[in-house]
Amino acid sequence: MRGGRWRRVASQVGRSVAVWAVSTLTMLVLAGILPDFRLQSADGDSATRIAATAALGAGAFGLLSALVWPLLVRLLLLVPALVLGLLVFFLNGSLLILALRIVPSGDSEAAPETAVIVAAVMSAVASATGAALAVRDDDAYRRRLYRLADRRRRTLPPGPTSPGTVFLQLDGVGHDVLLTAVGQGLMPTVARWLDGGDGRRPTHRLTPWRTDWSSQTGASQLGILHGSNHDIPAFRWYEKDRREVMVCNRPTSAAELQRRAVAATGDGGLLSADGASRGNLFSGGADEQALVLSVAGRRSRENRSRAGYFAYFSDPANAVRTALSFVADAGREIGQSTRNRVRKVRPRVSRGGLYPFIRAFATVVERDVVVAAVMGDMLACRTSVYADLVAYDEVAHHSGPFSRDAEKVLERLDRALALIENVAEHAPRPYRIVVLSDHGQSPGETFRTRYGLTLGDLVRAGCGLPVPRKAERTHSGAEARAAVRAALRRPVEEGGEQHRPSHRRSEPIVLASGNLGLVSFPDVPHRMSKEELDARHPALLTTLANHPGIGFLLVRSEEHGGVVLGPFGTEIPLDELDDNPGPLADFGPGAADVVRRTHSFPHTADIMVNSWYDPAEGEVLAFEEQIGSHGGLGGAQAKPFLLSPLAFSAPVEDGEELAGAEHIHRVLHRWLRESDGPQVPLPARQERRAA
Repeated sequence: MRGGRWRRVASQVGRSVAVWAVSTLTMLVLAGILPDFRLQSADGDSATRIAATAALGAGAFGLLSALVWPLLVRLLLLVPALVLGLLVFFLNGSLLILALRIVPSGDSEAAPETAVIVAAVMSAVASATGAALAVRDDDAYRRRLYRLADRRRRTLPPGPTSPGTVFLQLDGVGHDVLLTAVGQGLMPTVARWLDGGDGRRPTHRLTPWRTDWSSQTGASQLGILHGSNHDIPAFRWYEKDRREVMVCNRPTSAAELQRRAVAATGDGGLLSADGASRGNLFSGGADEQALVLSVAGRRSRENRSRAGYFAYFSDPANAVRTALSFVADAGREIGQSTRNRVRKVRPRVSRGGLYPFIRAFATVVERDVVVAAVMGDMLACRTSVYADLVAYDEVAHHSGPFSRDAEKVLERLDRALALIENVAEHAPRPYRIVVLSDHGQSPGETFRTRYGLTLGDLVRAGCGLPVPRKAERTHSGAEARAAVRAALRRPVEEGGEQHRPSHRRSEPIVLASGNLGLVSFPDVPHRMSKEELDARHPALLTTLANHPGIGFLLVRSEEHGGVVLGPFGTEIPLDELDDNPGPLADFGPGAADVVRRTHSFPHTADIMVNSWYDPAEGEVLAFEEQIGSHGGLGGAQAKPFLLSPLAFSAPVEDGEELAGAEHIHRVLHRWLRESDGPQVPLPARQERRAA
């Protein structure tokens, strides 16, 4: 045993020496290339002295990075995440200048801007060298994980023997997209969980589930984490009683929605006992939170998580690698969008402006920070963790859900799952990993591209109001944009959406949520009926229902309570949809149920508009600038997945459908009970609703 210990010590010393040697060589090469970086005096030194100076400088830089960097990160926890990522370069450069000045020769110097470059390259090379040397050394990797766990055990009681649960949400990945990716070999980790292989048994089961009419993260995640998504008619909607536009990815709206859900259920959330929430719109009642939008607007310690940012940025090589990957991904997006424009690929939406950087934040920064936070939570023995990875959803909106760009993101997400699985094997307590999605995405060109006008233009025409000659673009509300604003501590919705609309109250407010549109008349305090709409604007409902880009409308009726309207005068009361689905027939089973449920919401719009849907191609027409959209009915957007360990009970009995985000909440809650996890009470009201 003593011999094995000495061998491990010798191996670790050998790797450290190798990293030091490579860092020294890197410094020598950079000194020869960069004009403002030198390792010798102005009169010139011998090669031996230059090499010794480089070795001492590299060693001093490595020691300073290991000793000083974690302290700097602790002092900078108040700095927004993106700003901290940019400061990485300058802080690394400062450490390098300090290292060169403490070298005994005193002849080395570097210009500040050159020091930034040298420090970034040396950190990346040192990290890559250490990883390459340890990649085949399982003992080294295991010891590193044990050291991380030991640091946390010093302040925590011994790890429990009952398994913890990690819920990983792959935002926007539909059930069929996942199966296709597995079949194409893009996600080998998921394939191994489902099929076993190499003589091993499968460990997970895959179950599709059906979303509510509002197939978007706000409605789904609120229902999953807090057990109620009642009165969430869309991603954005107008509330007449408050005279305010609610937007699910606006921090103030997210906080209000979470407050309402907690009040409705009488329960803090799925993660209310020793839980952690990472990268989500809502907290789920967790004590530990990082990149959680519902608390992003607060200027308190609640919205900072040291387990997230400190665990990641305490390693300067991690920060440099993420920053370099960020730049690379932004460049990749610019190249891909340029190629699509040159080849005139259709459908296509604008991908210029800040979008390349928003995409890079979602696919690199958010992913790296959230995955690191989950790893820290597992090593800290947290009972339950829920994390949202938004990379695929962001890319699929602009590149398409079946594009090569989106497939590349799925490959990277699978590698993240493999990393988390590896950490679970070394965590102080056993963990079960559940992977799920909140919705899928349906492809198709935009309503504006096909018809040359927006839904707002069509509504204005039906009301007899002037229509702009040039249709304005409708802003996309992808989750990554909100995450960027939260990371920058600028929780303000992008242009075009105000909390309280300032235009004349007699004009309609038209809002888009994917291929779901909402029309509200703010000067009428109640939800208008079909009869009132016809009396006020006789051509409006006919104009909308007969348009080829519209699938169906939902309006209140004084005679029938609520009716679905379709082309050629189709009008079907809600209570007759089961026998005569009319325009809902193409939207599949369950469409009538979710339409009736949305009709019961207090803040449902005066007119709910669902776009046309082609069941043969699975395509819809988004009212936003997205070629992969979600938010309404039609196609893959309403069919997400639930990938669960076989150690848990089956999500539903044979023949039963897994329908609605609230149903998912009850399933996850049951699994936590099976793991002897947090005992979150299920209110009697919810039990009755489930029955």
